Amino acid sequence: MEEATTTAHPPPLRIVGPESETAPAADPPDPSATARALGLCVAEVLTGSREVDSIARWITDDVQRHLQQRAAVAAHARSAGRRSRARPILRVGSVIVCRPADGVAEATVVVHTRSHARAVAMRLEERHGRWRATAIGVL
Repeated sequence: MEEATTTAHPPPLRIVGPESETAPAADPPDPSATARALGLCVAEVLTGSREVDSIARWITDDVQRHLQQRAAVAAHARSAGRRSRARPILRVGSVIVCRPADGVAEATVVVHTRSHARAVAMRLEERHGRWRATAIGVL
């Protein structure tokens, strides 16, 4: 009887482009740092210290439109008041993150000013190895 010979086939080629990774992705990075930074940026947008466009790569188009509307309302309120025009001092407090599903994180970030605190709630979704906000609400 003749033994069947098998030839080992090389693994299929994998084309690596700008959107692909060279190794299979493990878990997405910890979303806490992204939530912390994004919460601070959102507070800066609402106080007039930052433009919404500066965080466009970290938020969806719907979130960007929502923040632009909120920023316009906040700017109108600031112009009607007689408060100081000094840039507010912002400090990030607690950050709470839960992971309801793979590639999804929901976070709440408390941002403090001298006179009050705001909670920034957000939904982050992992896309291409980084987190992106698909919903943001400010209380």
